[in-house]
Amino acid sequence: MMIDHATDHPADDSEPLVQEPRLWQGNGWTAKVIKNEDDEGWAVAMIKDGEPEPALVGPWTMGRDKKNPKPLDTNAFHTLVKTASEVLRRHEQQLHAMLHKSTVVTVGGAEIKVTLDIVPDEDHPYALLTAIDESGEKMAQVRTAANYKLTPSGAADWVENGFRKPA
Repeated sequence: MMIDHATDHPADDSEPLVQEPRLWQGNGWTAKVIKNEDDEGWAVAMIKDGEPEPALVGPWTMGRDKKNPKPLDTNAFHTLVKTASEVLRRHEQQLHAMLHKSTVVTVGGAEIKVTLDIVPDEDHPYALLTAIDESGEKMAQVRTAANYKLTPSGAADWVENGFRKPA
């Protein structure tokens, strides 16, 4: 579906988006203003289309009557989309950093990059340990335990031992 980003409406108008004071859709996101269960205030949940859980839930401003929430509008919605997108981007960066490690070791005068890529399979997680030479060519790759800790000394030992699977 193509979205006219100037209006946040589908370009073909086949599926009109909801844009109400407490529910706003556009740009692949839905904002829902909800009662804050922890206190007297209100919160807003930002849900990316197709996702079961909100990417972001945060406090929402009270309206002038100090009882009801401030209504959503285009500017507030765009700010919320930007914030929620940034939260997702940081989460993806953190996950990538947890699942992909690398170090460079010098063995026999050659610099070798050793990477560890964890595959978080629900039933059988594992990791791939890979050696890459200075020209970017893969020298070796072995499957190892997902909890293998990549260290410079461990990487050097692996290379020096002929790329045998670490214990």
